[in-house]
Amino acid sequence: MNYIDDLKKVVEINSYTKNKEGVDAVGKIFDSWFEALGFETTVYQRDKIGNHRHYISPHTKSTPKLLLLGHIDTVFPPGKFEYFTQDEQWVYGPGVCDMKGGNIVLLEALREIKKSGLEIKNIDILFVSDEETGSDDSKYLTAELARKYDYCFVYEAAGANLELVTARKGVGTFFLDIEGKAAHAGNHYSDGHDANLELSYKLQGFVKLTDLKKGTTVNVGKIEGGIGANTISPHAKMTFELRYKNSDERERVLQAIEEIVNHSFVKGTTATLSGGIQRDVMQTSEKSLKLLQKIEAITAQTINSEERGGVSDANIVSSCDVVTLDGFGPYGDGDHTVKERALKNSFDSRIEMSQKLFEYFIKNTID
Repeated sequence: MNYIDDLKKVVEINSYTKNKEGVDAVGKIFDSWFEALGFETTVYQRDKIGNHRHYISPHTKSTPKLLLLGHIDTVFPPGKFEYFTQDEQWVYGPGVCDMKGGNIVLLEALREIKKSGLEIKNIDILFVSDEETGSDDSKYLTAELARKYDYCFVYEAAGANLELVTARKGVGTFFLDIEGKAAHAGNHYSDGHDANLELSYKLQGFVKLTDLKKGTTVNVGKIEGGIGANTISPHAKMTFELRYKNSDERERVLQAIEEIVNHSFVKGTTATLSGGIQRDVMQTSEKSLKLLQKIEAITAQTINSEERGGVSDANIVSSCDVVTLDGFGPYGDGDHTVKERALKNSFDSRIEMSQKLFEYFIKNTID
């Protein structure tokens, strides 16, 4: 399990999304590891976040191409959570499951392919640097590159029973600014236009769009407004999120949001909406289920699958009509907390599975 030492090396470098120096330091280590396997590195330079990295193997014409997708950023700022520890069953630290651990899985599987003497070809890797903050920069690059591939395996953490992920909800984040008119609450109450009151009506309208049976949720996560108890509020704002399981629900809710924003419940107030869909829905498809069945045949094991409410960059690639499965990383829990951990024996099983898939992919056509 020498790869545990490699995992420790990258986990102990803080790679908080806004810590460009740390993210790039992790990226350079992966550069050296992949280049030792024969990959060529293309670095997409960024000024304020870490650079994105595309590792390219030799391509054979008219042969299906596979993209392996990961990210090298984590969620804790420097000084908050930076240590790596382990016991007999678990490894602990920022990114051990989300998702430096997954990156190590694909790396180690490729190393095993190299050791076997098989040339690695038609398999490329993309590591982005801003997934944890919504991939606001990298999503355009990911979408552009993804269209060159036939399949994508995403190395986010596996499920508790080592499930692969066939679907993820889409997510949108929105910001609403409401302008009213200030007035003295005692002497000139009727002269004011209450932005806080307008916000309260809109908040209730947004939340009513939730349909749990269809997997649709609208959550108003933050509200602000007003000046003080004796002043009619001249401004208010809220941040809210939409999650949905299919495109029909996306369109229903987006249209309803627009109607709520454009209707003034309190005379004299105006509202401005910003934000939008961050990552579109990843839906289970016939092609993804067929790929799952093929993986079962290649690995000679039953593969459980699941749908998740959380998003990943799998959403982006799937939206480009690339056959995509997620959850190829190790099993872990506590991600985004100081209790993040990953199960050691899940690394072994995931590496073994990935090695079989890569070997088959190099030698055969998955179609």
